[in-house]
Amino acid sequence: MTEKKHQQAEKSQLGFANPVDAYADLDIPEQQQPEPGLDADLTPKPDRGEKTYHGLGRLAGRKALVTGGDSGIGAAVVIAFAREGADVAFGYLPEEQEDADTIKALVEAEGRVAVPLPGDITNAENCRELVSQAVEKLGGLDILVNNAGHQKAVESLEELTDEQFQQTLDTNLSAMFWITKAALPHLVPGSTIINTTSIQAYKPSETLVDYATTKAGINNFTKGLAQQLAPKGIRVNAVAPGPIWTPLQVQGGQPIEKLPKFGKDTPLGRAGHPVELAPAYVFLASPESSYVIGETLNVNGGMPTP
Repeated sequence: MTEKKHQQAEKSQLGFANPVDAYADLDIPEQQQPEPGLDADLTPKPDRGEKTYHGLGRLAGRKALVTGGDSGIGAAVVIAFAREGADVAFGYLPEEQEDADTIKALVEAEGRVAVPLPGDITNAENCRELVSQAVEKLGGLDILVNNAGHQKAVESLEELTDEQFQQTLDTNLSAMFWITKAALPHLVPGSTIINTTSIQAYKPSETLVDYATTKAGINNFTKGLAQQLAPKGIRVNAVAPGPIWTPLQVQGGQPIEKLPKFGKDTPLGRAGHPVELAPAYVFLASPESSYVIGETLNVNGGMPTP
């Protein structure tokens, strides 16, 4: 190892890595997976915090439900919450069982309760059952993260089918409404709700019209509900990721030929890893953000937002 690289490695271990150089080896080849996609089959492997996230007890004793918690950003959030002291239930599709088993083991390795809950959240009754099972098996609920999402790139509006539009709407918006409504009777003052929106809410891609539309809706849902619930002591906020390396990209979220350049148009010149999102969710879930309500934290490598 050269002296310069040795110094960079030391700085990285101390937490002072140059963010431009961090994950400089994230070279993404063209690849494709069937929907919904697995972290286990991604090349290169995403950093979800397995070896890099170190908790400080910020969420000790809390009980969280994270949708889409088996892979990508959701998995990084589940790992971080567990390492911050929370017990975590997480939703996922049955086809993602391999990833879910890995995340369950990581949570239990921290001595926390892990509750994997497979199911399709495009169905209202399934959403209500998801919340019911989480509350029963955790013994309560005080953190809700609406993170699960559906994203498919389509070149033109003429090619966007009614079925895809409805699936995107139901996964990204309707499920958030159904799950949040079901969770509210269980939330007490000091509880938090965090919704995953996107840079697409502000800077929509021409191939993601349906997805971008739902993400703008999530922003508005967040800000409106935040005002409604603030007097009850329940805080609602959102996180808006930029280009993050997850299975969402390889199961149709991006055109295959664009994957090698994914994220390179950000000011940092690279895509992000899921673990780089986790601290934002931890902050919004913890008492450290007690005066933060109706906010959207943008974690996007420097892409300007309103």
